Amino acid sequence: MALEVVVPEVSDGVAAGTVISVAVAVGDRVEEDQTLLEMETDKAVVAIPSPADGKITEIRVGEGESAAVGSVIMLLEVEGGAAQASPADEAPTPALQTEEPATATAVAEPPVAEAAVAEMAATLDLTAVRRNELVAPAAPSVRRIARDLGVDIYQVQGSGPGGRISADDVRQFVRETMQRVTSGGEASVPKAEFRGLHAQRTLPDFSRWGQVTRTPLSKVREVTADSMGYAWSTIPMVTQYDKAQVGPLEAFRRDYNVGAPREGKLTMTAILLKVCAAALKAFPQFNSSLDLAAKELVLKEYVHIGVAVDTPNGLLVPVVRDVAEKGIATLATELNVLAEKTRERKVMPDELDGGTFTISNLGGIGGTAFTPIVYAPQVAILGVSRTLTEPVWNGSEFVPQDMLPLSLTYDHRVIDGADGARFLRWICEALENPLKLVM
Repeated sequence: MALEVVVPEVSDGVAAGTVISVAVAVGDRVEEDQTLLEMETDKAVVAIPSPADGKITEIRVGEGESAAVGSVIMLLEVEGGAAQASPADEAPTPALQTEEPATATAVAEPPVAEAAVAEMAATLDLTAVRRNELVAPAAPSVRRIARDLGVDIYQVQGSGPGGRISADDVRQFVRETMQRVTSGGEASVPKAEFRGLHAQRTLPDFSRWGQVTRTPLSKVREVTADSMGYAWSTIPMVTQYDKAQVGPLEAFRRDYNVGAPREGKLTMTAILLKVCAAALKAFPQFNSSLDLAAKELVLKEYVHIGVAVDTPNGLLVPVVRDVAEKGIATLATELNVLAEKTRERKVMPDELDGGTFTISNLGGIGGTAFTPIVYAPQVAILGVSRTLTEPVWNGSEFVPQDMLPLSLTYDHRVIDGADGARFLRWICEALENPLKLVM
């Protein structure tokens, strides 16, 4: 029996993916659940397994090609059954239509100019690209002008601070669109899209000054550009800095790891998972999302924390779930396994969704401080830099202390500066005195 191998629905919102590797060839015998190919989606790299034992008789996609969810990517011959009839074979043959007499009146063709305009208009995508969860960075009066002119404001590129859209931006969009329709020429600027992938000024011809090479963006890099651009353009962010004395905690961590198994090694990130979960319970507004359309703050009773992982394909953020209910030893093991899966591109799309807060630890690479960007729809993110030994005044003299630099970036629409300072100081004090977690 011939089975069609189709692209499964790997995650909500994922409609297609790019084939990055094909693990089999025509004629190969495969076993059930054996990996046939790997696809890179907007969220992760997923393996497509074989649905049964059999032999590959046809491969319809190649590396670098896109495949939509539900599309047939391979045919698998399963022994012991008749070939499955294709939908085309089962469909009834339609009745032949009689040709119209040659004397029938022909439909007049539109004038050349109208045909050119119609052809150009057909190539323009003027439909809405984003709605529902987004609020365009424009005043109500500007949105009213856009509605009156029949403009989808989500396609207008704002020229103001943070991409804010003005009335002139809307009128300029209309002028440029009409010029493209009526003149048949190319657009003077790239088509804009509100969320993240903003239009940019036309790039110069770099080859005038020397040799260049163009490399296509990976799906991970595309998503990163989109989400970071959207966050930077729409969220008024503030970054708070502080340092924690972690000498005793580091000594305990090193002693603990002497007898710990490899997958259970205790890292500072695992400790911070537990500390941040407790802080999020003490400061619930940091574990929320802002719904401007409904004028509500969505407070989450669960704590799922994302941890940024550096991979060869770009930054991915797997999510550790129910952190508040787990012990540090359990979190350490779960985090190590999840990070390894992410680096090996075995993480599933569902394991990248649902985070309420994020930790980005660059201490293993270096640096004294950095400004992380809030990952919408979250409202805060904690940045961690490398621990340094510094002289600290104890009241009578300077003594060397291991100091851990922390950077907290938060959405100022939700969190005030005073609360940001209190939240970060709470984390520092919990690291300095872990008994605070159980008080």
